[in-house]
Amino acid sequence: MSRLFKITTVIAIVTLVFTSCDKTKRNLQYMPDMYQSVSGEPYEESNVFPNGIEAQQPVTGSISRGHIPYEYPDTNEGYEEAKMNLKSPLTAEDFDSNKEAQLFDIYCAVCHGKKGDGQGELVKREKFLGIPNYKDRDITEGSIYHVIMYGKNMMGSHASQLTEKERWLITKHVQELRNNLLK
Repeated sequence: MSRLFKITTVIAIVTLVFTSCDKTKRNLQYMPDMYQSVSGEPYEESNVFPNGIEAQQPVTGSISRGHIPYEYPDTNEGYEEAKMNLKSPLTAEDFDSNKEAQLFDIYCAVCHGKKGDGQGELVKREKFLGIPNYKDRDITEGSIYHVIMYGKNMMGSHASQLTEKERWLITKHVQELRNNLLK
């Protein structure tokens, strides 16, 4: 009996020890510098770089991750150039009329109106005046995209809220609204 009791006790203790370990954390670190990198303060002096500071400027011509360069400047000339030359890179399979309408309703309809007639909720409440009707404007897909990208007059840029694809979807929806108004 005592032998069986000892074996059961040892098994219980071993089981208790192994089940109480936190399996989400490593218990031993054989090379801690592989897990915890040595970091430097951005404006700290450093003898690694020739200019003596830790923080360095990005390499000329480098592009931030997730950023897609837009080649037209935020000027009147850039607007005119985009109006003449900029075309949508999306194919017919990329367009989704439900998504286009949804994005337009979220970001544009409050000022421009659901029909693009310049009679959005903020215009009706006289918070903003002079919102253009799409049928009165000579616009192309390039000019629409450029205005979404940089803004124009009282309209601010929406580039930080929308991805490139979403901007093109809204552009297509604006063109459809304009065509409906011209009929």
